[in-house]
Formats: sequence, structure tokens, C-alpha cells
Amino acid sequence: MRSHLLNDATAESYRRAVTEGVARVADRLAATRAPFTGVTPAELAPVIDAVDLDRPLGDSSAALDELESVYLRDAVYFHHPRYLGHLNCPVVIPAVLGEAVLSAVNSSLDTWDQSAGGTLIERKLVDWTNGRIGFGPAADGVFTSGGSQSNLQSLLLAREEAKTDDLSKLRIFSSECSHFSVQKSAALLGLGQDAVVSVPVDRDKRMRSVVLAAELEACRAEGRVPMAIVATAGTTDFGSIDPLPEIAALADEYGAWMHVDAAYGCGLLASPTRRHLLAGIERADSVTVDFHKSFFQPVSSSAVLVRDGATLRHATYHADYLNPARTVVERIPNQVDKSLQTTRRFDALKLWMTLRVMGADGVGQLFDEVCDLAAEGFALLAADPRYDVVVAPRLSTLVYRYVPAGAASPEEIDRANMHARKALFASGEAVVAGTKVDGRQYLKFTLLNPETTAADIAAVLDLIAGHAEQYLGETLVHA
Repeated sequence: MRSHLLNDATAESYRRAVTEGVARVADRLAATRAPFTGVTPAELAPVIDAVDLDRPLGDSSAALDELESVYLRDAVYFHHPRYLGHLNCPVVIPAVLGEAVLSAVNSSLDTWDQSAGGTLIERKLVDWTNGRIGFGPAADGVFTSGGSQSNLQSLLLAREEAKTDDLSKLRIFSSECSHFSVQKSAALLGLGQDAVVSVPVDRDKRMRSVVLAAELEACRAEGRVPMAIVATAGTTDFGSIDPLPEIAALADEYGAWMHVDAAYGCGLLASPTRRHLLAGIERADSVTVDFHKSFFQPVSSSAVLVRDGATLRHATYHADYLNPARTVVERIPNQVDKSLQTTRRFDALKLWMTLRVMGADGVGQLFDEVCDLAAEGFALLAADPRYDVVVAPRLSTLVYRYVPAGAASPEEIDRANMHARKALFASGEAVVAGTKVDGRQYLKFTLLNPETTAADIAAVLDLIAGHAEQYLGETLVHA
């Protein structure tokens, strides 16, 4: 079985297998006519259950043939222009090349003696991102598995910097539109979800800083500790950006750690035209970025950045077999000293390859295109009497609701929108997301594909309306 190991003796086998695999995927991508086949779990599960993992095929071509039926045929393809669902992006070719390289070499980015150049490349990209944020020379950071981990680590640092043993007194403030990982992090950190104070948003879905100020004052008056304020730069549903300068001023006044969750909005760091939307982010104590959202990178490629690198010491633990304390004195650059993870992929390489081939402006222009497209989509929705659209987009998401011309209860409209989304997904013709606004069911476009057009959006709106109208018509018949 050693012939299946990747080494110098099997280099030719590796070349043939990877070339064939790339060719198969390229052919599948080129042949994709819809983002999804509409397959159901009940239909696909027996196909996968029938695979006997104890009887290997012994041949990569045969395995690729099988992969066609168990995965490739029914995958959800984010590169298709009518995939308008979640925060998933098509990926740029230089990043895919980087993925192929990092998987084959298989560096682990925990210690220098496992990664060498990889360590320094990651550190260079951390410095580059900090420069784009506007942090000073004391800044640092580390790549993570995604925004949830970055938010968790940031709030861990905030908890430790709060310097209190009474965790019950600690409070975290975030908007009602912030990511669920804020509450999840509070629970994991022993604070409980009740430690998170949800601050109302304005009509543009931005945190109301006046209410935040009142909540902070009440917190202090009650003898509690305002541990952190989480500002969101690109909420998942609306792409809204909280008022960062006002929040920074309040964080300073009340001695709270300011964290900016820019998992979605980090694409603005490279935007040639919209960077000003992140004004104030440089005053944060920590920032989350997800390059695999708005930098068009494969999952995963993310990081947490901090204005003061010394705070990363709260994630540092030393093991004699891995990163003994003496390595700090010897100035050996071990990234595990900054990370919640130990073994960690060289995900930074994908971003490195992208910047070296396309440049930051190339990435930023792609993000600008999807933001421009969202503005076109908003105009379509606002002019369409079949739809109610919630708010003008700041980034590239649109939240809207089909509203029938005839009389229908809010509950019936909810059910019609839910049905339309499910029916559209089952058809495979397009994929859209769903969410709730003020307790009512809405639909959502997440536009992260520069190849999607306004015509695609218009066509999907017609499909949604058709499914909703059919559902309401059948409901009337059976009433």
C-alpha cells in the first residue's frame, strides 16, 4: 500500500491522479447548467450508504467515477450565477492553485520546525491585513478556521483583559443583528448567553449608539463590567455596518474591549471605492476577517487580528514536546503560541497566491462588482409590486418578501415565501436563503458572484413569484 503515499517515488502517479481529478472537476463545472440538481436526502443517502468502505477500489480513476455519483453530480455549485443563497463565494483560480499546493506539501502551521516559510508567509499576510485595517506596529494576529473561531478568540482575550474573577459581572454588547457566534462564545467562555446584551438597530439595521450608551451606563450603575462591545461590519442578513467611530468612543469611555466582526465586510479592505465604509475599524482592539467570504477564497481562509499583539498571550500554552517556553527566549516563531488550534492548515497560502497574481485591487474590484449588483437588485425589488424589500444594501445582500396582490393573512404570506424557497431549491434552478424580520418570513439574496447579472436576479424573482402564487392558489382551492 506504500505506493499510495505521496513521495518522490510516486510523483508521476500523483501528477496523473491530480491531472485527472482536475480535468473531471473542470468538465463538471463547465457542464453545470443549474446550481443544484434538487436531489433529496432520501434519494442521495442510499447511494452513499451502498458504498463499502472496507472494499477499496484500488484505482483513482475508479474512485473518481464513483465520486461523480456520490458527490460531484449533486453538489451545490456556488460558481453558478443563480446561486444566491448563503455567504458562499465562487473562488479565484490562484487560490485554488494555492489549495492544491498546500494540501500536497501538508505543512502544519503550529511550529516553525513544521512550516518554516509557511510561518513567515502567514505572518506577512497578518501584517498586510493589519496595515489595511490601520493598526500600528504592535499589531498581530493569526489565521483561524472561520469567523466563529475568530469571534471566540477575541472574546476570550476580552474576558482575560477585563481582569475580574467574578465572571457573572461581565457583559458583552452587540446588536440584535449580530452573528449568533457572539452568544455561542459567551456560553463557551463560561459567561452564559444571558451575558450578551442585545442592542436594538435603526431602520438601516445598524446598532443604535444612543441605546448602546444607555445600556453601558446601566451596566456600570448595576456594578457590572462592560467586558466587550461587538460591532458588526457586514451583518449576515443585511450587510449593515454598525457606526464604528461612535462605538469606539463609547468603548474608550467605558473601558470595554472593542471587537469588530468584519467576517463579511472585510472585502472593503481591498475595495478601490468603498474602503471609507470601514472608517473607525482602526480603533478596534480586535477584528475578525473571513477571506473565504469576500476575498473569493476557498474555505477556509480566515484570521483574527489584534491591535496589541501582547494580548495574544492569553491563548499561549507551552508543551515541552512542541513549543517549550525557551523557544520564546530564542525568538523562534511558533504560531501555536497565538492560536486556539494546534495542528493547523497553511490556509494563508491561498490568499498569498491570490495577491501575488491578482493584487488587492483585483480582489477589491470583484467585491465592488457584487456590491454594485446588489444596488441594481434593490432597484428591481423596489420597483416590483410583488415584493417588499427591507432596506437598501450597504454591501451585497438583499432581504425581501413576496406579497400577493390579493388579500392574504401575514401567516399565509409567511407560508407562501417558505414554500417558494423550498420549491425553488427542489427544482435546482436557483438557490436563495431565508430569514425572519420582526417575526415574519423573508427571503434573501446573498450576492457574491461577479458573474451574476441583474437579468439573473429578475429571472429568479419571477420563479419565486410563480411558486408562491401556485401555493396560494392551491391553498384557496382547498380552503
